[in-house]
Amino acid sequence: MKNFMLAAFAAVMFVSNVSPSFAVGPAGLAAPAPRKNAHLESAKPTLAPYAFVTFCVAHGEECQEETASRKLVLTPLLMRELFTVNLQVNREITPQNDAPGHDDWNIDVSRGDCEDYALTKRSRLAKLGWPVNKLRMAVVLTPNRVGHAVLVVSAESGDLVLDNRTNEIRNWRDTDFVWLKIQSDTNPLFWNDLQRTK
Repeated sequence: MKNFMLAAFAAVMFVSNVSPSFAVGPAGLAAPAPRKNAHLESAKPTLAPYAFVTFCVAHGEECQEETASRKLVLTPLLMRELFTVNLQVNREITPQNDAPGHDDWNIDVSRGDCEDYALTKRSRLAKLGWPVNKLRMAVVLTPNRVGHAVLVVSAESGDLVLDNRTNEIRNWRDTDFVWLKIQSDTNPLFWNDLQRTK
């Protein structure tokens, strides 16, 4: 009986280490389980998107550096908070692309495109006390090769993606993107290219 219990425990631990969990149960939304290559890999420094630079000029408080590096461990309570903010912003903003040749990044708008959703989520999470160095804007390509922006939440268990195209929160490896560039985790004004492979 003891050997059976040990085998069952080992099997449960193995499954929990290889598959992410977003289960909803009596305790709420479960934090994702650790997984291999769960974090994006930054490459060389690159230029920030021009529209992001102009956003920071207009909203300096949104682009300030984190004074102390903090870890982000996603408890069930924080996962519920993350899920709530993602869902609220996705519902509150009506999709509307910028006029051709005019890329405008903003927060707390009634109508906007992908950058506005991601920046609004970042701003709201920061106001709730989430460490801003773990809330990073990223630029990607969708499967049909369209430029897109998302918010990446860099937790100890992995990099999670908040995307206005879906209410699901996924590990970066479970998305259908080609990853291009991301904010630095040391200074939000700096950006890095991303490794293209998964």
